[in-house]
Amino acid sequence: MIPSARRTAMLLLGCVVLGTGVAMLLAADLGSDGYSTFVNGLALSTGMRFWVANTIVGVVLVTLAALRRVRPGVGTVVQVVLVGVVVSVVLDLLETPDHLVWRGVLLAAAFPVLAVGIALYLGSHTGAGPAEAAALAWDPPIAFKWSYSLVQGGGAVGGWLLGATVGVGTLAVILLLGPAVDLVSRMLSLDVHQKGDDARASAT
Repeated sequence: MIPSARRTAMLLLGCVVLGTGVAMLLAADLGSDGYSTFVNGLALSTGMRFWVANTIVGVVLVTLAALRRVRPGVGTVVQVVLVGVVVSVVLDLLETPDHLVWRGVLLAAAFPVLAVGIALYLGSHTGAGPAEAAALAWDPPIAFKWSYSLVQGGGAVGGWLLGATVGVGTLAVILLLGPAVDLVSRMLSLDVHQKGDDARASAT
């Protein structure tokens, strides 16, 4: 089913904001998120191109999440494509600060941007991207703010074992981003769980 104009706008805005936050995180050069760390480790250990490894990992996670009734949707595809495009564009505009303090400031600034982006695109109920789908697949029994930390943490450990590097930014994503998304979603009165139109209609 084609999403409404409001949900489409939330999806597109959320992905643009999320892509901007990811670019800020990468520009800070203090460690990427756990999901990207795992993809990078897989690429390094197998000789695959990053985008190939990213596609494989994404398809596997989305498929496994679907088995637990977190079904993909148009938002799943849009999130992967649009976020990637935005990251590339914004990275061309940002430079990694020379001083460690300013890199830390950029890292800290990335978190509210990331949290708003994730909350908005998930709140559109059009489908979750790989990392978010994997986390939502375990909520319940584990609340999203903690299952997201587990997914990011597992990705970071797996990526590190495969040869990728981790940093303070990676640890910050593992510990803080899930709770930050939960806080923002409650402030904006958004439900990040992916409910179909029928489920939403019966709940209202």
